Amino acid sequence: MSEIPEHDQPMPLVSHLTELRTRLLRCVAVIFLIFAGLFSFAQQIYTLVSAPLREHLPANATMIATDVASPFLTPFKLTMIVSLFLAIPVILHQIWGFIAPGLYRHEKRIAVPLLISSIILFYAGMAFAYFLVFPLIFGFFASATPDGVSMMTDIASYLDFVMTLFFAFGVAFEIPVAVVLLVWIGVVDVKYLKKIRPYVIIGCFVVGMVLTPPDIFSQTLLAVPMWLLFEVGVLFGGLIRKRSAHPQADEPDDQPPATQP
Repeated sequence: MSEIPEHDQPMPLVSHLTELRTRLLRCVAVIFLIFAGLFSFAQQIYTLVSAPLREHLPANATMIATDVASPFLTPFKLTMIVSLFLAIPVILHQIWGFIAPGLYRHEKRIAVPLLISSIILFYAGMAFAYFLVFPLIFGFFASATPDGVSMMTDIASYLDFVMTLFFAFGVAFEIPVAVVLLVWIGVVDVKYLKKIRPYVIIGCFVVGMVLTPPDIFSQTLLAVPMWLLFEVGVLFGGLIRKRSAHPQADEPDDQPPATQP
């Protein structure tokens, strides 16, 4: 007997749209609640995010604001982005609540670990960028400043720079989840992924060139972890395929037996 979704009753389109609107409103509400709690700390948040650069500025040098409204708008923008990042677990939980009723039980058993892993890996990518990549990049930039040039970075330009890197590393660290998902749904197999490994390595450097600022250090610091994470995805993808080779493991243990007519 084939497994059926836990909630297989068809829902009207209007009901789906109503539920989707409700979940979207919840996501927006959570983002603004977090923002309201962090707004009074906007200046401190920007100070924390700018610390990797300020530590490498020359003596008596400071960051500057070239636009009149930048001292207010830049921390405001950063706080809004931080609120969105912190709300990611809630957003993904709402997405899961919307799609989960249509999944089979064996699909849920693998979807939940993938969902949790995606959240952890995204935050891990941002932490990797902040604690390892930023000090190396800004240290190099400071040492490469020509004589007679004062390194005084605009706060808005700095925010755009680091947000690009945060997003790039956060998405790049999702590679194991993407690889496992592709293997699980049968788009590719592990043998094929191992065969195209040289092309994947080249692709990692191309993606690093596109997603990061135009310097070889940030490109390499993104490309190498992407390749290593691809290898992790291949490893876990092989484990998933081995488990799926036993279809009886996916059958529910609480479904009633089939009845003869």
